[in-house]
Amino acid sequence: MLKAIKETTQFIKDKTGFEPEIGIVLGTGLGGLVNEIEIEQRIPYEEIPNFPVSTVESHSGELIFGKIGSKKVIAMRGRFHYYEGYSLQQCTFPIRVFKLLGVEKLLISNASGGVNPDFEIGEIMIINDHINFFPGNPLIGQNLDELGPRFPDMSDAYDKEMIEKAVEVADELGIKVSQGVYLGLTGPTLETPAEYKMVRVLGADAVGMSTVPEVIVARHMEMKVFGVSIVTDLGVPGKIKKVSVQDVIEVASRQEPLMTQIMKELINRI
Repeated sequence: MLKAIKETTQFIKDKTGFEPEIGIVLGTGLGGLVNEIEIEQRIPYEEIPNFPVSTVESHSGELIFGKIGSKKVIAMRGRFHYYEGYSLQQCTFPIRVFKLLGVEKLLISNASGGVNPDFEIGEIMIINDHINFFPGNPLIGQNLDELGPRFPDMSDAYDKEMIEKAVEVADELGIKVSQGVYLGLTGPTLETPAEYKMVRVLGADAVGMSTVPEVIVARHMEMKVFGVSIVTDLGVPGKIKKVSVQDVIEVASRQEPLMTQIMKELINRI
């Protein structure tokens, strides 16, 4: 795995000569932040050695290199999911590459189902903790000692300083945000009413099919992480409705400009 990570990193360095400081992962229906990047280069995933290829609707599948303000950023337009048939190590492979390229801070977004009864559809939830309910952990197996410790601490998975700055930015912009715990499940099925209830009983505010493995790997390499989730449907008793991926994309796309404002200004301040 380490050999492949280094090979991919070297390919990107040779092709771009770019040295990013901030990494961005854009979730379902949340690719609009790309429009705020002063783009210098793009590389489709299929051209990158050892990279998986995104198979999900609304995930374009390319690496974007450029600037937001004075900050050099690399953005994944489209991520990889366990339910696509990839291992957790494959899903998180790009995060490993980000670190070797020089990324120290990771901003990650997703669409989720809200189980907090106070949430509304379109809620913007800043993630302050998570619960790993994937059937495994991307760090299982031989530890990559060169990248991080065998037993990484996860007590501060989401960077408190970036959370505070994001809340401050949202307040200045007049954008309502909440904070909460995100629980990661495999998908691709959306949750049953009983599963939504379980998620809430376990202490989460929202549930989705990504993010947790990527954050685990980022923290393994001591990258600071900021996560944000847009609640696209509700798993609250009495409010559960049938949902399609088109419904998820529609809500995410509607709220995405607000999230983009927050993330753009946050990047300028970190």
